[in-house]
Amino acid sequence: MNAQKLKAKRAERRRFRVRKSIYGTPQKPRLSVARSNKHISAQLIDDLNGVTLASATSAGKDSGMKHGANVAAATAVGKKLAEAAKAKGITVAAFDRGQFRFHGRIEALANAATEAGLLCTDVEANKSKQKAAAPAEAPAKGEGKPKGEKGEGKPKEKK
Repeated sequence: MNAQKLKAKRAERRRFRVRKSIYGTPQKPRLSVARSNKHISAQLIDDLNGVTLASATSAGKDSGMKHGANVAAATAVGKKLAEAAKAKGITVAAFDRGQFRFHGRIEALANAATEAGLLCTDVEANKSKQKAAAPAEAPAKGEGKPKGEKGEGKPKEKK
């Protein structure tokens, strides 16, 4: 099997693994995200009736974005989708990341949608996770490791 077919097969397995536990209803639709190298798009899907309830994308002239493949564009798409959902009376969605990691543009879209009023992720949990992963603040100048600890540097020569 060639490399491209293998890569597509692995992506398909990831997509199926994520989606087997997520199902959209009219009250709580599935927020499906699609990402490419140039754009990002999201849609709210009612799987019960097989209907797309709302969508937003960074592609096209009406999006008003110069670049569609960055975190700023993903944030704008998330906000736009949340506004469209509010207009239809939807406040909660099941987030479907598809084959993509919940990281970078995908995370930005989900957090922006949640902050704009479409509850699809736990923002507080994400913030606490980021604080835990962030390194501690660097010590001020003159402070630092006490003398004599391992990793201090080269020993000074005695004359």
